[in-house]
Amino acid sequence: MSRMWNEFKGFAMKGNVLDLAIAVIIGGAFGKIVTSLVSDLIMPIIGLLLGGISFVGLQVQIGKAVIPYGVFLQNVVDFFIISFSIFLCVRMINRFKKKEEEKPTPEQIKSDEAVLLMEIRDLLKEKQQQ
Repeated sequence: MSRMWNEFKGFAMKGNVLDLAIAVIIGGAFGKIVTSLVSDLIMPIIGLLLGGISFVGLQVQIGKAVIPYGVFLQNVVDFFIISFSIFLCVRMINRFKKKEEEKPTPEQIKSDEAVLLMEIRDLLKEKQQQ
């Protein structure tokens, strides 16, 4: 039993599993923030722009069955707003990463200087041989 426990601990403490657990926790917290943003800030503004229409209250009754299609529409709008906000965040993060990657490291600068010096050396050798 202790061997299996040790194997499980080894598996659970690997970097990938811990990274995934942290990502799930942060994702859940981020989801709450985005849901609040959509339902508490953005949707009331959209409702005002559309003349006070609330999607949630939209429904149709067919016989005794009530189909609340407004809830579905609200979820679709929430999805698009959430996915667009995540897209903007990822885009911003990628821009920061790209700027960091574009900066040459001191090793790259030295190697470029070394290449330039070697080219100058080779040109001087060619002139001396002529």
